[in-house]
Amino acid sequence: MQLNENRFHFQLDLISILSIWEVHFILLKTKDLNVGYDDTLVVKGLNIEISEHKITAIIGANGSGKSTLLKALTRIIPYNSGEIILDGQNINSTDTRELAKKISILPQTQEMATGMTVGELVSYGRFPYQSGLGRLTKKDYEVINWALEVTGTDEFKYRSVDALSGGQRQRVWIAMALAQETDTIFLDEPTTYLDLAHQLEVLKLLDDLNKRQGRTIIMVLHDLNQAARFADYIIAMKDGKVVKAGDPEEVISASVLKEIFNIDALIGRDPITDKPMCVTYNIINGGDKDEKNYNNYADTASGF
Repeated sequence: MQLNENRFHFQLDLISILSIWEVHFILLKTKDLNVGYDDTLVVKGLNIEISEHKITAIIGANGSGKSTLLKALTRIIPYNSGEIILDGQNINSTDTRELAKKISILPQTQEMATGMTVGELVSYGRFPYQSGLGRLTKKDYEVINWALEVTGTDEFKYRSVDALSGGQRQRVWIAMALAQETDTIFLDEPTTYLDLAHQLEVLKLLDDLNKRQGRTIIMVLHDLNQAARFADYIIAMKDGKVVKAGDPEEVISASVLKEIFNIDALIGRDPITDKPMCVTYNIINGGDKDEKNYNNYADTASGF
């Protein structure tokens, strides 16, 4: 009796410790990863670890290797050398159909869906589960309807994709990714070409999918403040290498942004989230002579 009681208390203590530590298992990691085109290496000796059930943002200047890395991680392009390990298994040894049940990808530029209805487009997310006949089952239709409902696009089900706004189309593509029933979703600059309201709409949807359903979100973002606001973990890249990786407090700093973008950044606090934010910036040695010279950025930022 005493033994069982001690075991019970030990289990409670273990649960408490894990809760405090917020233990998260590594979903994806790379080992000395090199990726390139022809004889040019774009991603060089990269070693990263990405936790499951988190939102990870990859930032960096144009040409830093962000999108190339995302394509390699999703096996859209091959890598030259190194390893990509997903769920403890080398990604190259995973069957294509099985991989499509684990990860879904929303590329920067989607293929045209001319003449296709929203429901038809989202149904393509069920491809990994279809038999040789290619017919949708009752389960497929249930998942499609669920994906439409979760993304708030069910009202567009029979509408042509061509008739939708940019933000609506982006949500439909996310619905297709959800229809794959993957635990992990990769997105390459999901807010590109969208206005501010639609950018926020898409990012809040992804945040909701992460918080409510535990989906792992891995995305490339150009907007630093969006990365700071929505990401749990940020990977900052330059010239195909990681300059800094960590939470927004560690990465969105004047020193890191100086190294990545060659800018002198004024870092303040987001009044909504209290996360760090880039208030303004100048190109180093390239500021306008008429602009105010902030000698102490830290003091200035405290006013925001």
